[in-house]
Amino acid sequence: MFRKLRTLICLTAMALSTALPARAQSLGDILEAELLPGWQTESGAHMAAIRLTLASGWKTYWRSPGDAGIPPEISWTGSENLQGVKLLWPTPEVFHFNGMQSIGYSREVILPVEIFPRDASRPVHLETALDLGVCRDICVPARVHLASTLSGAGKPDPAIRRALGAQPVNARALGLSATRCRLEPTRRGMKLAVDLSMPPMGADEIVVIETSDGNTWVSEARSQRRGGVLHAEADLASLDGRPLSFDRSGLRVTVLAGGKAAEARGCQGG
Repeated sequence: MFRKLRTLICLTAMALSTALPARAQSLGDILEAELLPGWQTESGAHMAAIRLTLASGWKTYWRSPGDAGIPPEISWTGSENLQGVKLLWPTPEVFHFNGMQSIGYSREVILPVEIFPRDASRPVHLETALDLGVCRDICVPARVHLASTLSGAGKPDPAIRRALGAQPVNARALGLSATRCRLEPTRRGMKLAVDLSMPPMGADEIVVIETSDGNTWVSEARSQRRGGVLHAEADLASLDGRPLSFDRSGLRVTVLAGGKAAEARGCQGG
């Protein structure tokens, strides 16, 4: 049986340095969250999801939100019988506001979470703390607390299945033949150039570059289509002053266009 879900959302509203009226801090005005219990998979893992529902006009952000966005952070501290989790991000939207670009979700987003128990025969108790930004004309930092105990087989959830079906596709399925990258030193770090040999996905292709090193800041990518090659550049810098580390196999490049997303992993020199 699934025990009753407990949810608490704390909203600290900020508009530059000015606090919002108290009414803007209520849960129902901006954000609602719940954990969808999902089902146990054949491997013994559990497929659940976090559902975030936003008030009209509000948005929240993808794992790589762009220079104008707020990156979400999630903690599972306090969970029991939990070996690991894998958060699966559906294809996001691209927003433009006052000349700035951000990447995220509006209205509702369902984030599938693959849960790996230490012992598949025992229940998993989840304690989740999610820090995220929700924005309209201003941005509101929000902390979401979710707690639930998952046990038994559960049952497939159509909403979670739709979110799983909205994951970015492997770019090779869309004709990617090669991913090449090269680094050049700059005054503040490095410049990373990536060439994706693939057919166009649409008229307005947005490229997002991510590295596997959590110590590295990656700027918003600058991209340009050159025939059969999509070229993108981003600046890299150390977040704490330590030397930059770049693992070619850990590179992740996502191309967004026409409401779809394609993902390429790793790159070759050149």
